[in-house]
Amino acid sequence: MTGIVSYGVYIPKYRIKPSQIAAAWGKEVVDIEKSLGVYEKAVASVDEDAVTLAVEATLNAVLPLNFDLSKIGAITVGSESHPYAVKPSATTIAGILGLRKDLLAVDLEFACKAGTAGIQLLSGLTETKKIKYCLAIGSDVAQSRPADVLEYTAGSAAAGFILGTKDTIANILDFTSYSSDTPDFWRRDTEKFPSHGSRFTGEAAYFTHVIGAARLLLAKTKLKPADFDWAIFHMPNGKFPKEVAKRLGFSEAQLKPGFIVSQIGNPYSASSMVGLAATLDIAKPYTKIFMCSYGSGAGADAFYFKTTPLLKRFQRKNINNVQSQIQNKKMIDYSLVARNIINKFRI
Repeated sequence: MTGIVSYGVYIPKYRIKPSQIAAAWGKEVVDIEKSLGVYEKAVASVDEDAVTLAVEATLNAVLPLNFDLSKIGAITVGSESHPYAVKPSATTIAGILGLRKDLLAVDLEFACKAGTAGIQLLSGLTETKKIKYCLAIGSDVAQSRPADVLEYTAGSAAAGFILGTKDTIANILDFTSYSSDTPDFWRRDTEKFPSHGSRFTGEAAYFTHVIGAARLLLAKTKLKPADFDWAIFHMPNGKFPKEVAKRLGFSEAQLKPGFIVSQIGNPYSASSMVGLAATLDIAKPYTKIFMCSYGSGAGADAFYFKTTPLLKRFQRKNINNVQSQIQNKKMIDYSLVARNIINKFRI
């Protein structure tokens, strides 16, 4: 059975409040943090991108168990902010990490669910014993047009999960997907920033697909929401995951450990994966975990994980856990964000 052997997360230390972004653009938004359910978001530094974040997350995955990266036979990198339109992030990351050359390296792009799509794809390789260990990464320096509503929540982070069939800390018991051609969020190749369908991105896109994937998994596994100890949903803001959990029958208490959006914003492909990591940071052995990602365009991946006794050993050695990185922060003003935008997009 394929499972998680190790995992790591990287969250940039810089933070900014949505109200500061609104003030920088002369917008008077009352209680904006409360209305979004996002009180701070993580901001990548001027010398950080999806590749550097992914490398840091992978190194944090290596550290607790001193994992030998030469054992990795495949890597997927899910992101919608790959530094190059034509040049793989996966090979760059593999080169920096010193991975071997007989390696399957693939970039994935499906908005915010590209990272979890990698988990699905790689689990097939390990399950059939084609490859012993694989690395699935979700990493984004989330893109948003300056002054657009997305700028209030678009964050930065990465998560890397090493998958295998031996010495797992959590097993992947099942997964489902639900996809359709629903254009709620898009960016053409010649455009600098993404566009979105505003309120249309809620009901017709996020809720329809997350509920669709979740119900398929619950029916397939013959489980109820109450059978799970914890649950994680993609977190575009602080309201959507709570609402979709309520509609499906999950409680807010089940969301609590992995509900990181209020503190770091929405790091797109890393969102649900960082939430899963935060939940694994506190979970006990034999815990049942539900996770459902979402990607615009549109689709959702739902997973059923169950932890093993080896998780306790991992937790003791995982000094760079999610909460420690959330607490390691430095508040900034909008000038650093603007400088980053200018450097990246030359505007």
